[in-house]
Amino acid sequence: MSNAFKAGDKVTWESSQGTVHGTVKKKLTAHTTIKGHEVAASKENPEYLVVSDKTGAEAAHKPDALKKA
Repeated sequence: MSNAFKAGDKVTWESSQGTVHGTVKKKLTAHTTIKGHEVAASKENPEYLVVSDKTGAEAAHKPDALKKA
């Protein structure tokens, strides 16, 4: 199974409130900050910026935390 995602992909991930459904906004390949949280993304270890369908909140997740919906 591939952990490669692209913008627009529908994905799910687990949170403390249960399964969250959302959409990949973009692949992060450089260090960045989201809502005061440091994201140590790099080309070798990318993360994905995702948007929750329910709340519209943005978060960064490692590829292993995401599943295609």
